[in-house]
Amino acid sequence: MSGRLVHIGSAVVDYVYRIDALPAPGSEKTASSFAQVAGGGFNMMVAASRTGMTVVFGGQLGSGPNGDFLRAAFAAEGIETLTPPSLAMDSGNCVAMISSDAERTFVSWPGAESVLTLDMMAPVSVAPGDWVFTSGYTLSYAGSRDALTGWIEALPAQTPFVFDPTPIVSDIPRPILSRVLARTTWLSCNATEAAEIAGPGDVEDLAARLLADHCPLAAGVVIRSAARGCHVTLADGTSQTIAGFKVAAVDTNGAGDTHIGAFVSALARGVPPFEAARYANAAAAISVTRHGGSSAPTDAEIQTFLSQADATSKPGQDQKAHQTA
Repeated sequence: MSGRLVHIGSAVVDYVYRIDALPAPGSEKTASSFAQVAGGGFNMMVAASRTGMTVVFGGQLGSGPNGDFLRAAFAAEGIETLTPPSLAMDSGNCVAMISSDAERTFVSWPGAESVLTLDMMAPVSVAPGDWVFTSGYTLSYAGSRDALTGWIEALPAQTPFVFDPTPIVSDIPRPILSRVLARTTWLSCNATEAAEIAGPGDVEDLAARLLADHCPLAAGVVIRSAARGCHVTLADGTSQTIAGFKVAAVDTNGAGDTHIGAFVSALARGVPPFEAARYANAAAAISVTRHGGSSAPTDAEIQTFLSQADATSKPGQDQKAHQTA
């Protein structure tokens, strides 16, 4: 494994309620279960760490019960936090409602992760061979977007920078988004997020326009497209739609994060992009068969899964990607 994953994102505490269906306006539901778990960027970091990459966190955690909970979760996964905790506030939280069809709905409240300055990021250094990641959530916050964008632009040219715009991409001011995309090495998003950036179209057109008009330095674009798995287009114009795997999904929360973390980890150890995308599809497929956002598998589990898939069917035949949205 070459280098670390330096994650400059936001981690929050998830309060997860499992319900049969979303409540109608003005009504009430009783959840079948409840859990408090580390969420947000933590899920992506766990996926990269469990598949063999050293991960460090350069975002902001709070001082309070949520921040303490997250620090304990980071420590349990061997993820080092580079920055001191915020003295002004606790970490934020997110209420996640998971329905019986494995879909999820979120309501979030920002905390310390929404404020990030260059002074706060002073302890974060990037070494040769490191990979850097951030998400649209951190760029959506008025208290962090300017400092983080400037920091990203100042990265050494040889440092790969991975960006996930996330579902709140429309909340990122367009000038900020354009500056970050201009420095992006790998963009990973779903089809809705891709269309928000580049306009309507099928995944092949969207990927081509993202590379040509928005990500001039990118090595490639990954568009996660639900039943079609994921589509990868490289800077040289080669592309491939890589089928997912048919699984019995019980919880899709964190599946996209798992996909990105596994993909970056595979790339960092030299796996070719299309093969890395299939590896990420497998990681996400395994994750949705488990409850909890940070349900990413280990490299050994992914390799076993892929070996079994290869033994029973050819890649791309009669498979549905429930995991990559």
